[in-house]
Amino acid sequence: MSTALWARDDEVTGRPNIIRRIVQREASVNHVLSVLGYALIPAIAAILGGLIASFRTPGPGVQGAIQHFAAGVVFAAVAGEVLPEIMAEGAPLPLILGFSLGVVAMLSMKWFTERMGGHEGGVHGGGQPTALLVTVGVDLLMDGLLVGIGFAAGATTGLLLTAALTLEVLFLGLSTATALSKAGAPRGRMLVTVTVLALMIILGALLGSTLLAGLSGPWLEGVLAFGAAALLYLVTEELLVEAHQLPDTPLMTACFFLGFLAIFLIEMMVGAPAA
Repeated sequence: MSTALWARDDEVTGRPNIIRRIVQREASVNHVLSVLGYALIPAIAAILGGLIASFRTPGPGVQGAIQHFAAGVVFAAVAGEVLPEIMAEGAPLPLILGFSLGVVAMLSMKWFTERMGGHEGGVHGGGQPTALLVTVGVDLLMDGLLVGIGFAAGATTGLLLTAALTLEVLFLGLSTATALSKAGAPRGRMLVTVTVLALMIILGALLGSTLLAGLSGPWLEGVLAFGAAALLYLVTEELLVEAHQLPDTPLMTACFFLGFLAIFLIEMMVGAPAA
């Protein structure tokens, strides 16, 4: 009877049904908690990278292979998941605005980090520790935001972007700890610093999942275009730039295509209809 009264109250006053509001709120909370749970994966990867580097830094060959593989993974995630979602909307204006804002945001971040004296050619390089830590913090915050953007587009897109960014932040944690070690930081301080920085991923994912929840149509297209620009910047101006500062080999280059192929195969298996 109470349900009938609520339904009648809806018809008379136009106020939303109380049960429906509770269910929607619970669904929103569950979505945020789910995104944060997945965001823990790259956060743990960053900490793991710092832990590895605190004991033994991988050689240039291993680092270059990881960077090429991660670049291929990110590029495939953009091509296979993000771009089709944008094309499905088919509205040029949100695409132009979102993509342009993404380019401006990433170039502004590059300008800011260079002004801080952090690096040359990427956020993963050397430089003074304070500038490096600020740079890495901003980068990880953006990575977390991209996780939120991915899940705003759909579960499959969010999972693939999480996998792609996990590889990237693994190397980021490794290189950050290495830079701190060269600056003379003790092992305990290195691990604490990398752990605190990894929390920026959680913060970014929280912002992304709360601010972008429920987006659809042109708004979602614009946000995805922003994310596509950020991810392409990550590949071309960070991962590959850093990788090419090391002695290049055909095997390293092959790792890029291996990462691309791996994500494409995963997308085919995930998207394959059940028999």
